[in-house]
Amino acid sequence: MYSALWTHSQVQPVIKSTSSRKQVGILGGNFNPVHLAHLTVADQVGHALGLDQVYLMPEAIPPHVDTKTTIDAKHRLAMLELAIAENDLLAIEPFELNQGGVNYTYETMRQLIKDHPDTDYYFIIGGDMVEYLPKWKNIDELIQLVHFVGIKRPGYKTTSDYPIIWIDVPLLDISSSMLRKKIKEGCSTNYLLPQAVKAYIEKEGLYLD
Repeated sequence: MYSALWTHSQVQPVIKSTSSRKQVGILGGNFNPVHLAHLTVADQVGHALGLDQVYLMPEAIPPHVDTKTTIDAKHRLAMLELAIAENDLLAIEPFELNQGGVNYTYETMRQLIKDHPDTDYYFIIGGDMVEYLPKWKNIDELIQLVHFVGIKRPGYKTTSDYPIIWIDVPLLDISSSMLRKKIKEGCSTNYLLPQAVKAYIEKEGLYLD
């Protein structure tokens, strides 16, 4: 089994000073809404691995058996743009939104690599998702296309049958579902969302139903 636990003090930057290849992280998700835990993971991984950039990649329709309901993509995209506006390390990859429908990681990454052959991709997932990798579509082919980065989570193993770069990121117990519930119930979301995202949600009257 593969197990590589890298912390900020241990990890060596991946950037190759003599190479023209770009090193890019990908953090996929519904981002309904994007919150501080998403941004912390993206920023921490980007700095820990010395990546050129980390792209947040919103899903069009999540490819899950337990289908998730979500708001219009235009709102999720607008909130992402507001959330990353002051961080040059972070950017948005709209590929799956532009494609529409259900997208699988293997198909998405195969196309992104075809479009950007000079880029090495680091696909970021939570430690709780690592055990589900055997069920991912074309996983054996996918691990040949990307480097998987696992975020340590309490109670989950840091070993896998697949090569995983493990990164230790400060744990923020925030979820989009929890935020939607708080907003609907009229509770405070201060210090859980970027202020610009919070203001956008209030302006557009999102998550009140």
